[in-house]
Amino acid sequence: MYRSILHLLMAALPAAVSAAPKQSCCQLVDSKIPGRISYPGSTTYNSSIASYYGDSERELSPSCIYRPTTTSEVQQFVQLVTSGNCMNKQFAVRGGGHTFWRGAANIQPGITVDMRVMNSLQLSTDRKIAGVGGGALWDQIYPQLVPYNLTILGGRIPGIGVGGFATGGGITFASRQHGFGCDNIVGYEIVLANGKVAYASASSNPDLWLALKGGSNNFGIITRFDIGTISQDKMSYNLVNYNYTNASLRAHANAFSKFMKPQNFDKSAMMGVFLNYYGGQLSLTDALWYTQPVQKPTVYKPFFNIPNSTVSVSQLDTVDKVVEKFGEAIPTHVDRGFQLTFSFRNPNSATYFELFKIWENAMPKLANVQGLYVSFLVQPHPVTNGTNLFGLQAGKTDDVIVDMTSAYTNKADDARVAQVLTDIVNQQKQLLRKTNHLIDFIYLNYADISQQVLQSWGPSNVNKLRAASKKYDPSGVFQTQVPGGFKIPK
Repeated sequence: MYRSILHLLMAALPAAVSAAPKQSCCQLVDSKIPGRISYPGSTTYNSSIASYYGDSERELSPSCIYRPTTTSEVQQFVQLVTSGNCMNKQFAVRGGGHTFWRGAANIQPGITVDMRVMNSLQLSTDRKIAGVGGGALWDQIYPQLVPYNLTILGGRIPGIGVGGFATGGGITFASRQHGFGCDNIVGYEIVLANGKVAYASASSNPDLWLALKGGSNNFGIITRFDIGTISQDKMSYNLVNYNYTNASLRAHANAFSKFMKPQNFDKSAMMGVFLNYYGGQLSLTDALWYTQPVQKPTVYKPFFNIPNSTVSVSQLDTVDKVVEKFGEAIPTHVDRGFQLTFSFRNPNSATYFELFKIWENAMPKLANVQGLYVSFLVQPHPVTNGTNLFGLQAGKTDDVIVDMTSAYTNKADDARVAQVLTDIVNQQKQLLRKTNHLIDFIYLNYADISQQVLQSWGPSNVNKLRAASKKYDPSGVFQTQVPGGFKIPK
């Protein structure tokens, strides 16, 4: 009898084992790397989701959020999600979370890797290199460099992550002298798809080093950026407001066209002309930065001399304080948002005026969009040293970049806002194409996912990205398991 009972129990055992609930990937990571996973409803999870800049990312609910604290923990994570039952599990990687469009740095379902705990800064002995954690925010790093009269090329407002900024290019105050932020990165510590740590520099894995300079999240998870420091004491920042009139627009068109001429180039001068639409009203503002301690630089005299202007900010301070002050003019979070970009060679003043009017004439189409704010930013291109795959001419000083940005309240207005802004940009590009000023390059950090960013860098550079991906990620983990971002064209 006992033998029969035992036989029945033994026969039932496999069924019982097979019926045991399968461990989810979140649970697996949690069991192998305790204390780093947060689940929906927890304070840590909710705080991470709430910190995204736009609602398109905040509305996604990942299965769990993983917050690594060391490179080793990033390694372990990658190894777990690329093997066993978790093979092919999709995940996203985030830093500052400032990109507007859905799925750029968040995912549903899947695991979101929130890198922001990895925010360390370590200066080399000679203080020429700043080793910055892959999840740091620029406004966390700047103040730590001030005592040494140093800075590095990073974001111009609080909350911008080092990772997204640097892997997408990076435009900042000193970009006219030092180029894109990525031009100044001497090395990357990165966890590859096989879970191994690699170091990419000009002398070690140079093909990967070059691919990471603008190649976004296509090659691995960067755990440290080694960035060349630059000497920086105080710099100036002036915010000037003007009456929005045709006379002011013409004066700006003339002043900016002259400012961008090579013979007038000043490597310390970086500026932005902002045409804004908010609450049914048009406004015109200039942000004038100068990386030397000069309160009102001569190069900006034509802008200061435009009639009916008011200087609302006049600051001479360290980079961290300028970032803090400029950030006061930018919302810390938005509901909905849409953004487009394009670049061109400096045209004459008449063309600038026409670009301004194309934008202005379209604004009434959006007049009843709730909470609408539209900004049409015109600014100089970084003067690159060519250590990237952007396909831009090194040392060129007269290229211009546009950032067309909108923010508004309701998801129901997404298609309408996107269509109007797309029509504006298409008209502006058509004008510039007609005058032979439009250039192919599309800047990743200002682009919408609808824009063909990597393709705009030219076939030879796309081939270099493909080759690096095939070499360092032969299974295509960061092409398929990390679906967000601008993927390498097949």
